Amino acid sequence: MSTFIQIHALASYPAANLNRDDSGRPKTVVMGGAPRLRVSSQSLKRAWRTSDAFQQALAGHLAQRTKRLGEELHDHLVAGGMAPEAALSTARAIADVFGKLEDDGGDGEAAKANKDPRHLKQLAFISPQERAAAFALADRALAGESIEPSADSVLRRTDTAADLALFGRMLADDPRYNREAAAQVAHAMTTHRVIVEDDYYTAVDDLKDPHEADDSGAGHVGVQEYGAGVFYLYACINRDLLVENLEGQEGLADDSIAALVRAAATVVPKGKVNSYAHHTLAQFVLVERGPDMPRGLSMAFLKPVGGTDQMGQSVAALIETRAALAGAYGNDPAARALDLTGQWPGETGTLADLAAFAARQTA
Repeated sequence: MSTFIQIHALASYPAANLNRDDSGRPKTVVMGGAPRLRVSSQSLKRAWRTSDAFQQALAGHLAQRTKRLGEELHDHLVAGGMAPEAALSTARAIADVFGKLEDDGGDGEAAKANKDPRHLKQLAFISPQERAAAFALADRALAGESIEPSADSVLRRTDTAADLALFGRMLADDPRYNREAAAQVAHAMTTHRVIVEDDYYTAVDDLKDPHEADDSGAGHVGVQEYGAGVFYLYACINRDLLVENLEGQEGLADDSIAALVRAAATVVPKGKVNSYAHHTLAQFVLVERGPDMPRGLSMAFLKPVGGTDQMGQSVAALIETRAALAGAYGNDPAARALDLTGQWPGETGTLADLAAFAARQTA
């Protein structure tokens, strides 16, 4: 029977554009018949795995998502004394195990198309062990050996890359080395109705002469869109699968869980952060641990929260919904909360307490 760690967080963001769509607008969703702001799970995972919470706790155990491994291999081979053409061929042969490469059409065709033949066509999530294996092959080639790169010689089904173990990967060209994600992350959304607003702005050209009629006025006029609200975030970790993905290293699995709890409470999506400085910390974080069937609590906000105390009402709705589900289904895993509103009826603690609880370091 699997052990699940479930994270529920409520955070209030000021005016911001946390996660944009293709037109630059904040992402949205209609839920319960009302428009809400939304942050995609992809945006959240990217922010978490590149955060200090992950980098400090899991140093040496983080993967890289990139198209550029072939470029790095090529540079390494050239620096080691291999002729550029031979280095290109060797680098492409090694990088090819991670997926299809940009075409090397000859006669500069790749360059004409503004594509680098050393790059993969798709991003690949590469663990430190896989990267080391790829460079070990390159070093053998530099030593004069004949190499035959293969998936089995480079790729891993399990390793110690914590973010890869948590969030999984898909290698379309060799699904044997796909990794099932141990963590499932929902799109975050506001607990209440939100209307995206327009910010009409002007910018001044510092070198304009304000006394010249033909040279007065703004140097640029534009508009950007934003919204504000209380967001509900949910993530679920299958601890047993996480341990399996990490080659049975339970200590590393627990460190990964603790890092994810910290990140969920403290890390903000980086969309236009310089324009809005939307740095915030979650005001309510509930961590559950046990074998109970996972279930998010977004249904607590199917009816949009109203009034002026949106955070307090959001916390109350979440607690009420959780209690109702526990009564109806008997689904009541052990829980601990960080609660700045003072409404949680059970045990509370600091963020460090929650991380330790999630990572089995406390009862």
